[in-house]
Amino acid sequence: MSAAASATRKQDMPPPGGYKKIPYLRVPAKSYFTGFQMLAGYAVVTAAGMYVYYLTAKQIHREEIENRSAQNVIYPLLIAERDREFLKQLRRNRDEEAKLMANVPGWEVGTWYGEPVYKTLPKDTLVTPLFKEFYAHTDYKSYAKRAHLKLWS
Repeated sequence: MSAAASATRKQDMPPPGGYKKIPYLRVPAKSYFTGFQMLAGYAVVTAAGMYVYYLTAKQIHREEIENRSAQNVIYPLLIAERDREFLKQLRRNRDEEAKLMANVPGWEVGTWYGEPVYKTLPKDTLVTPLFKEFYAHTDYKSYAKRAHLKLWS
């Protein structure tokens, strides 16, 4: 026999006193607050939030009234500016027509070869042009952009 075989063998044994017990019982989560404390905290947070909302709502209400008043004041001015720009564009359209048709004999601006287009209306009556007529002398991109806005709004 070899020296290794003749050596005494030692069996692996449990430590003195045995192994620790295996934990298999449920370990509940640590409780920081009781149910009453949580309800009281919820009530305090809700009351504080409602108070802040009340203060903020008063300020927002005041600002809404101010904005509405400003809109009511400036609205007539915006309408007047829109109408003024509309009339200026009509004048630009007439000037462009006069420049384009300058070499055509017998052409008068605002007529069809000297004949008024609207025979039953007085000469000083404004006839609102069609959408395409209003944008007749612009590039297609401007016309298409405005047409898209008009159709979708």
